Amino acid sequence: MRNYLTGPIPSFLGELTALQYLNLAINALSGSVPKELGKLVNLVSLGISMNNLNGSLPPELGNMVKLEQLYIDSSGLSGPLPPSFSKLTSMKILWASDNDFTGQIPDYIGSLSNLLDLRFQGNSFQGPLPTTLSNLVQLTSLRIGDIVNGSSSLAFISNMTSLNILVLRNCRISDNLASVNFSQFATLTLLDLSFNNITGLVPQALLNLNSLSFFLPSSIGTSLKNLDFSYNQLSGNFPSWVSPNLTLNLVANNFVIDDSNNSSYFGFKLTMFDIFSALPSGLGCLQRDTPCFLGSPQSSSFAVDCGSQRSMSVSDNSMYQPDNADLGPASYYVTGAPTWGVSNVGRFMEAPNNSYIINSSRQFLKTLDSELFQTARMSPSSLRYYGIGLENGNYTVTLQFAEFDFEDMQTWKSLGKRVFDIYIQGERKEQNFDIRKAAAGKSYTAVTRKYTVPVTRNFLEIHLFWAGKGTCCIPSQGYYGPSLSALSATPNFEPTVRNAAHAAQTKRTSNTGVAVGVGVGAAVLGLLVLSGLYVLRQKRRKLSLDKRELYSCVGRPNVFSYSYGELRTASENFNSTNLLGEGGYGAVYKGKLTDGSMVAVKQLSETSRQGKKQFIAEIETISQVQHRNLVKLYGCCLEGENPLLVYEYLENGSLDKALFGTGSGRKNLDWLTRFGICLGITRGLAYLHEESSIRVVHRDIKASNILLDTNFNPKISDFGLAKLYDDKKTHVSTKVAGTL
Repeated sequence: MRNYLTGPIPSFLGELTALQYLNLAINALSGSVPKELGKLVNLVSLGISMNNLNGSLPPELGNMVKLEQLYIDSSGLSGPLPPSFSKLTSMKILWASDNDFTGQIPDYIGSLSNLLDLRFQGNSFQGPLPTTLSNLVQLTSLRIGDIVNGSSSLAFISNMTSLNILVLRNCRISDNLASVNFSQFATLTLLDLSFNNITGLVPQALLNLNSLSFFLPSSIGTSLKNLDFSYNQLSGNFPSWVSPNLTLNLVANNFVIDDSNNSSYFGFKLTMFDIFSALPSGLGCLQRDTPCFLGSPQSSSFAVDCGSQRSMSVSDNSMYQPDNADLGPASYYVTGAPTWGVSNVGRFMEAPNNSYIINSSRQFLKTLDSELFQTARMSPSSLRYYGIGLENGNYTVTLQFAEFDFEDMQTWKSLGKRVFDIYIQGERKEQNFDIRKAAAGKSYTAVTRKYTVPVTRNFLEIHLFWAGKGTCCIPSQGYYGPSLSALSATPNFEPTVRNAAHAAQTKRTSNTGVAVGVGVGAAVLGLLVLSGLYVLRQKRRKLSLDKRELYSCVGRPNVFSYSYGELRTASENFNSTNLLGEGGYGAVYKGKLTDGSMVAVKQLSETSRQGKKQFIAEIETISQVQHRNLVKLYGCCLEGENPLLVYEYLENGSLDKALFGTGSGRKNLDWLTRFGICLGITRGLAYLHEESSIRVVHRDIKASNILLDTNFNPKISDFGLAKLYDDKKTHVSTKVAGTL
């Protein structure tokens, strides 16, 4: 177990007839299961899970009549379960998920009356579920899912009163919850009946047992912490038990939510103010028939960096918004604007922790934007992203993936598989999508998928759905389900509405409008002023020319415009407590934007003529180059007398302070980290000198101009002295430059 054994399972193992325990799980074994294993009549436990086997189970395995434990999940097997398994009446544990078993679940499973734990998820079993399952009254855990065709009822679970875990997810069950007396299930701790067609009122006993609901009753059990009611037909008022202590997902129902809707329910008076103090905002934008801005579009695009804590500008000039909302087993989040939202359903069972965001400091292949892939959001069941208030029309939806839970080395940790389905606007675009398989078997490699989809109701839904496929326990328990690094939606038409940020940018950074406006204003002013104000006019003209020179370098694809007010607020009025340092032409402040992202704001000194030249050189240079080891310029502000540049914020400051600083500024950098910093600086310089379409000579490389992010990845900064050359020049001469 947990090796990297290859080749077929040896048939000679069948000669070890006294063997009682055989565990070959988590290896790279291939081929079929040898029929000779059927000779192991004394075997009590057999494990062949998580291998690369093929073919069907040999009927000879039915001779192992003493077998109590059979683990064949994620083994690659297919075909029907052999009839000879009806003889395995000593069986207590049978795990057979994530294979391609076909046909119906055999009736004889109900005769294995000693079963305690049965798992049949992620196969190709046909419905309906056999009614003989009702004989398994000793079961403590039952997990069946992803049944194809047919229709089943819940009647068979009525006698399974010893259950602790009951998962009947996506089983094509059509029934009324009232058909089951849930008050008998005193030990039930987890119930998942999601993705079925279950109707009716939920008995009060069910909610007292920590489960789900179709209609919201008047009270619930005190131990209930997570409730998912999403994608049902719920309507009406909210009950009194809605509180901040309960994680509640009511996405895609029929609630009409406005300030005038006060709720009176079972004698309790509850105002919408009370409800929204307990629920995350934005729920009204995610209701089934009344999404926000229906008929009144507010935007024409959005882009999200899943799991990231800050905004990010990437090589195709897109600006990705952060997505670090703390989502749990039944939760959602909607941006304040709102322009997009996210919803998660599911709980990682047996996982050591319930983290829904994963991250890595590694550099990713097949992309110019490695940092975009260093975080990802994952879900054990269902992950949805929503575009809210989009202008109707066809869009290109781009999904970005990368696998970094599974190693590339030939060890057991490389055997994991993450498999899920992709739906957009309710249409399945990918079935059994495997990120690493799409990356030619490599982890830490970017995978991009693009889809053209229609938006007809100003609303876009992207759904990643776990259908029971993939390994559950590599590298540890709970690693399965969909994962997404980034997504974006862009219009395939000329939009008539712009995103708020883009509209503001257009208003503030229109090159022609500003230049002409300033020029005409200066000319008119020159005709109107009295001759006695000639000197003042000359000063203003000079100031106008200086400002015009500054304006000429903005409006570039990678340069966004900010208002002075929002940057002043972000830096707390340029408070000295937020001062990060003094540059060659002004101070640099830490700031926090309204979306929660951290930025660095560089302020041009009012008296620095040389600083203005460096300011212009900075924008001209860094707006044309994009690399993971170059600091990112988000935008600028030209309002007022002190122009501002806005950069990504690098948490660990400059390299010189990390090496030679005092107090908390000095970092204890081991040699591996130092080597990584040197390598990153080298990559950044190689890009500037040889790989970029515009060749750049920085001319001021020093430790104080190397900034370090959270993971000590280096980024070259301060391009005020840089010189640009086209890529046809093989030799460049320049004056000596630099600063101390």
